[in-house]
Amino acid sequence: MKAVILAGGLGTRLSEETALRPKPMVEVGGYPILWHILKMYSHHGINDFIICCGYKGYVIKEYFANYFLHMSDVTFDMRSNRMNVHQKRAEPWNVTLVDTGDKSMTGGRLLRVADYVKNDEAFCFTYGDGISDIDISDTIEFHRDHGKSATLTAAFQPGRFGALDIKNRKVMNFKEKPKGDGAMINGGFFVLNPDVFKYIKDDSTVWEQDPLMSLAEEGQLMSYEHHGFWQPMDTLRDKQLLDGLWSSGNAPWKVWGDNGA
Repeated sequence: MKAVILAGGLGTRLSEETALRPKPMVEVGGYPILWHILKMYSHHGINDFIICCGYKGYVIKEYFANYFLHMSDVTFDMRSNRMNVHQKRAEPWNVTLVDTGDKSMTGGRLLRVADYVKNDEAFCFTYGDGISDIDISDTIEFHRDHGKSATLTAAFQPGRFGALDIKNRKVMNFKEKPKGDGAMINGGFFVLNPDVFKYIKDDSTVWEQDPLMSLAEEGQLMSYEHHGFWQPMDTLRDKQLLDGLWSSGNAPWKVWGDNGA
């Protein structure tokens, strides 16, 4: 199975980082968040990726073109113009980078890569800025079992502020960062059949609007409920939170078990 990943947006709410690189290349723990997402999928046996590039897509291309340089120690012999890469860390990935336009919307980007997945039974689809400890294998099995066109992951929005229980001005209880308002939201991590492309008109189509609404109205959209860790990286605060979890050695989304990273 293939995974399509959106990686072309501007990331304006993270402008401190995205002025020079696309948001999926902003680092968490020294690695682009896109790398974390690929590692998550790879843990579940998905190693064929189609990356929807747009804003500063050349940065993503450079990263994968020089993956060994980014991930390994290297010696440059300047006198003889030779390079020796030490401890090469290869991944079993096949990565296709597709220019889907600087201004295409989410649905438009997906439509532009239709040729890469149109003959598949189903494919995964997610955003290039969110990580989770979701059981991707289980979402695929759930999708196959219900037989509908589309599955989205329903997740709880991370809480941002602590909640106080106050009586007569006395704090009775403090709950650290409760999850949102209790309602589940679209957490990405879709599993889709190729027939979803008929719901996308052109580059201006927003996937989260007409396509998903039409799928829901026709009874073709199912939700896989995820009650574990889920965190988008929309702001600098989100990045700092994820960096802290990674540096603590307790990153919930690190489901892979290899040594080092």
